[in-house]
Amino acid sequence: MRKYILLSLLLPAMATQAETVHISTPSTSLVLEATEGQAPKFIYYGNALSGSDLANLEASGAPGLNAYPVYGLWPEKEAAFAAVHADGNMTLDMAVSSVSTRTEADGSTVTTITLKDKEYPFTIDLNYRSWPDEDVIETWTEASHQEKGKVRLTRFMSGYLPLRYGPVHVSQLYGSWANEGRVEEAPLPHGLKVIKNKDGVRNSHTAHSEVMISLDGPAMENSGRTIGAALCYGGNYKLMFDTDDSNYHHFFAGINEENSAYNLAKGEKFVTPPLALTYSGEGLGGASRNFHRWGRNHRLAHGTDTRKILLNSWEGVYFDINEEGMQQMMSDIASMGGELFVMDDGWFGVKYPRNNDHSSLGDWDVDTRKLPHGIKGLCDAAGERGIKFGIWIEPEMTNSVSELYEKHPEYIIKAPRRKAIEGRGGTQLVLDLANPKVQDIVFNIVDTLMTNYPEIDYIKWDANAPIMNHGSQYQTADNQSHLYIDYHRGLEAALKRIRAKYPHLTIQACASGGGRANWGVLPYFDEFWVSDNTDALQRIYMQWGTSYFFPAVAMASHISNAPNHQTFRTVPLKFRTDVAMSGRLGMEIQPKIMSDPEKEQTRKAIADYKRVRHTVQQGDLYRLLSPYDRKGAASLMYVEPDKSKAVFYWWKTETFVNQQLPRVTMAGLDPDRTYTVTELNRIDNEPLPFEGKQFTGRYLMSNGLEMPLEHNVDYHKRNDYSSRVLLLE
Repeated sequence: MRKYILLSLLLPAMATQAETVHISTPSTSLVLEATEGQAPKFIYYGNALSGSDLANLEASGAPGLNAYPVYGLWPEKEAAFAAVHADGNMTLDMAVSSVSTRTEADGSTVTTITLKDKEYPFTIDLNYRSWPDEDVIETWTEASHQEKGKVRLTRFMSGYLPLRYGPVHVSQLYGSWANEGRVEEAPLPHGLKVIKNKDGVRNSHTAHSEVMISLDGPAMENSGRTIGAALCYGGNYKLMFDTDDSNYHHFFAGINEENSAYNLAKGEKFVTPPLALTYSGEGLGGASRNFHRWGRNHRLAHGTDTRKILLNSWEGVYFDINEEGMQQMMSDIASMGGELFVMDDGWFGVKYPRNNDHSSLGDWDVDTRKLPHGIKGLCDAAGERGIKFGIWIEPEMTNSVSELYEKHPEYIIKAPRRKAIEGRGGTQLVLDLANPKVQDIVFNIVDTLMTNYPEIDYIKWDANAPIMNHGSQYQTADNQSHLYIDYHRGLEAALKRIRAKYPHLTIQACASGGGRANWGVLPYFDEFWVSDNTDALQRIYMQWGTSYFFPAVAMASHISNAPNHQTFRTVPLKFRTDVAMSGRLGMEIQPKIMSDPEKEQTRKAIADYKRVRHTVQQGDLYRLLSPYDRKGAASLMYVEPDKSKAVFYWWKTETFVNQQLPRVTMAGLDPDRTYTVTELNRIDNEPLPFEGKQFTGRYLMSNGLEMPLEHNVDYHKRNDYSSRVLLLE
């Protein structure tokens, strides 16, 4: 068995008391130099180092750049941190004071390099966390001071990483509502490349706070040196690449400081969110697998638990909630083998019934005109059918047409002397979570539901509006710039209280679809809604990009109606199901519109998914053929960590007569094991030629299996789609 040094501090016998700080994981090393009285130096980040390599790093041409550059001295360079002292001085001059390590209760090791300003009582702690079993290192900072008066922080990056100048390419996710998680890759230009968000509430619709950095040219899926970076923050962020006239690209990541300067009081500590870094020599795929394992084991709520197969009511009935309809949907999902029913929007409001998106947010009392037996009646009905019950809420929001707003207009985010700007439905408003009273409201919404109805198994937590005007009725006049930061501090405080009292509750992060796909909120959520767009063909592209950083267990993927409600594309049930089976399987449909054969097909597909659910949700992902390569198909597979089992997905993305598609080779298997092939969710009249046949992992990874371009079904059932799901055991 190999042994790994999790952390080593090598102290050369030098009068300068230089320390080489080596932060290591099973396969990677991060090396810094921390010489007392000098700025910390970045030396190396990459593959794990041997003792001799470590000893000779500086001789190899290590950069020796400031590991956390601050603003003021040599101000022409970009900085990770900037502040205005209480006396107006805008410079910092930070030097190493000490280095310490500690082991946390979660088994991680935290290394702290403490920096002190040479003239002012101002301190920055550089923190680095590693685990004995993960190839991810988290870095963040903590700033504090003992000056007479407040220090104004004007930049506060979580981390900085210099990258040797060269053919560096960056892969990022971009998009919009109903088109999230799209992949874009480009070489780093000279000058400044910035990826940022200013939504205030939801931060992953139009861009993501995660990037893949390919050091050897265009990104490769399974080869090439790759650094993955993910800022673990739910609020406004900024990622910057500064390619200057040196031999380095300079990467910074942290909270977006724009309009968010922070007045730090004496003795107060300002803590930045973690920046998670991973390195792999196995390209994008290797970095993704590192993030997935780390996320499941250490970041995602209940990341190693199996997720239930559910039916959500939204696209089935929208706001048309009634007791009979809910019970009918419960019966249908139970009959098809599902395990959970979730009632979405439209169940609440007494004075102002929630019949559309124009009213009622904040008034979380059940509408007994729609549900005569209330939530309890639905919980009992679900139990009678052998399934669990879940419910939708939007706790951070209210409407101007609501009892909450009538009683407490001071609770909303609104600029002084300005009228409130209203969003969705023409009336939606954002509650000011900096206010402890609002935090209590958010906590009490969940607490009241769970106290009254402890049978509730699942909550869909939505957030359908950005911060639409800058202003806090709670903050003092001199702290209005704290709005964005304190909103997320307040949200986190409320979520911590909820999780402390209800640790086993499953909660989905939905925010107008995929607006909260980030590692900052996921410690409090079990999964996220990838997109409000449930079109299976477009979901291939969105889920592909999202998988760069997030595991399948966190990605809710549902079978929906045809024609699709967003794209109006008519996609056959087989294809819709095969796409949904590649994530956390669910349904987003009114089952009573399905034919009996469709229900039977879905019942069999759900049973098949249960055969591979653990492999999909906990296995290692290998992306094989990208839809972005425009080769007419897309393919990926999940492999159990012990390589005993795998599930292979193939989808045709274009249809032309006599088209030529590549034969997809597999990955991640044991070359010396023999695997039996079984097609799942089969609709063909005859089995595929390789059904039940055995192949070695070596053959499958060298040659793959030929996928027919169409299904062998009766003539009147033919269509222009084709997809396959194969179980390998």
